[in-house]
Amino acid sequence: MRVETPRSTTRLSVVGVSGAGKSTIARAAAKHLRAPYIELDAIYHGPNWTPIPLSEFRRTVAELVAGDGWVIDGNYRDVRDLVWARATTVVWVDPPRPVVMAQVIWRSMLRAATGEELWHGNREDIRAWLDPEHPIRWAWRTYRQRRSEHESLMAPHWVRLRSRGDARRWLDSLR
Repeated sequence: MRVETPRSTTRLSVVGVSGAGKSTIARAAAKHLRAPYIELDAIYHGPNWTPIPLSEFRRTVAELVAGDGWVIDGNYRDVRDLVWARATTVVWVDPPRPVVMAQVIWRSMLRAATGEELWHGNREDIRAWLDPEHPIRWAWRTYRQRRSEHESLMAPHWVRLRSRGDARRWLDSLR
């Protein structure tokens, strides 16, 4: 599971369901590769969780992916064509559903307890956990569909990480 391209031109798209560990792995990969880390959620979500207009989202992402090296964290279908057209590797973080659910619940609890700011003043709110679009409910509801979708899209330039061990070995290969 080695990325063979030079560090300056490595372009990674890190995908997976909410709570899979995309951000953790993407940040570590960006650090190993000395490449910019780009979090699509931070671009998409404006203040009060308001999404930016699609045209602006696509324009911003198009500008970012034009660069020589980057690590993009996120699963937005609206910009998938832009990201994947330039990605040298798609990294699919695919742990089992119980692992995903434990991680997304733990993450949401920590964020709510600490009041951690995510993007543009947005914070996790326990009251929002009942919202069907909340990451906990979203991860549960979309797990099978997203997994099936990613399996159907897999190509030779994909890396599939099914466990923390897979992730550790793959990250070590980037050094």
